[in-house]
Amino acid sequence: MARTNASTTLFGVSPGQAERRRRARRRRTAVRVGAAVGACAVVGSLLTDPTSRWYRSLRKPSWQPPPAAFPLVWTALYADIAWVSSRTISAAQEDGRSAEARSYARALGVNLALNAAWSGLFFRARQPALSAVGAGALALSAADLARRAGRSRALRGWALVPYVAWTTLATALCVEIARLNPQK
Repeated sequence: MARTNASTTLFGVSPGQAERRRRARRRRTAVRVGAAVGACAVVGSLLTDPTSRWYRSLRKPSWQPPPAAFPLVWTALYADIAWVSSRTISAAQEDGRSAEARSYARALGVNLALNAAWSGLFFRARQPALSAVGAGALALSAADLARRAGRSRALRGWALVPYVAWTTLATALCVEIARLNPQK
């Protein structure tokens, strides 16, 4: 009869090895998600130009947040999106729900594409009405991410509520800018 070590599981992997693998998988997921969110932030920043003559000429509602708020809020939101998304994907993978992890990752990819595209629609294409549609799609996508994350763990869903709120505010802001500037 072969000797077995009490710390070896049925498949020959010790609990310590399993934990190291789980941590390595979490790190890889966090790096991938962080890179995707970071790329979105960089693209959005490169496409955004609030100092352009066109943007400064737009009539804006009195309730628009001050310019300094935008980079502060977006930095916090991008960190939140990356953290919640990497934890949600990792949890699904660890629980053997790889289809759910892939589905969330695809939804995140769509969300990040919509996020980056909005800056191009508004600042580069100079299409306030079309950017309002894009912002609305982004807000719906953010709500979908919050719903999906909340199924994994309620706290994760709640952690994305500020993203949903901010993108909803952005949608209302775009609609109002389009209304105030019908010729632009």
